[in-house]
Amino acid sequence: MIEDEGHQHGLELAFVWNRSREKMDGKVRRELQLEFLSESMQRSADLIVEVAHPQIAQEYGEEILKHADFMVGSPTAFGEQGVDAKCREAARRYGHTLYVPSGALWGAEDIQKMADRGTLKALKVTMTKHPDSFKLEGSLQEQKESGSSQRTVLYEGPVRQLCPLAPNNVNTMAAAAMAGHNLGFDQVQGCLVADPSLLDWHVVDIEVDGPVDESSGHQFTVKSTRRNPSSWGAVTGAATYASFWSSVLKCKGHGGKLVLC
Repeated sequence: MIEDEGHQHGLELAFVWNRSREKMDGKVRRELQLEFLSESMQRSADLIVEVAHPQIAQEYGEEILKHADFMVGSPTAFGEQGVDAKCREAARRYGHTLYVPSGALWGAEDIQKMADRGTLKALKVTMTKHPDSFKLEGSLQEQKESGSSQRTVLYEGPVRQLCPLAPNNVNTMAAAAMAGHNLGFDQVQGCLVADPSLLDWHVVDIEVDGPVDESSGHQFTVKSTRRNPSSWGAVTGAATYASFWSSVLKCKGHGGKLVLC
């Protein structure tokens, strides 16, 4: 997209790094291929976009923010204690922006506004996909394999504990924990469901609880369902790519802070 449309938005490609360099052949011009991620600073990029693995932000986040704005496409990285604080502090110190794309999180800005006001009381994100769309670790992988023939709730609980078990699959939940910062990774709830009947869809349900009206006793609530068309076995649904591109176009430098985009 940057190669095809970037000139319309004042963007040009500085480099592409991939763990397996040969996978870039035929897709990325040789002079734009970066062999070692540690050399990225030499390319003088204004914005570095991670869409690889949370390990990138965990290991390189502070160093990247010394030199460029940083959009973290795998915000499960911040589920690890201390990574969020270190990256925020690096952004503040060096004047670069730490961006977290909303991805598949419908209503992210409204959630963030409620968190800013302290009126977000509870937040739950349920992700339902075909079992083959999940890349899981440890006990969750065992659960998936044992219940692959029927709809199975693989996990329900705080997002923080889920991030290391499904680092590629629950970035929407991690983005919710960042948006709902007054609750954070320990209070935002995640539910992961494997459903073998979902061959063509990724489904994300979001449940928001707000304040209770003192006069009536009624509570503010929002429930939304996002049905994203996807290829069988794909980790990311089709509409999420468009969302990421829109997020990239918003990354124009917002100073030394975290911005949900």
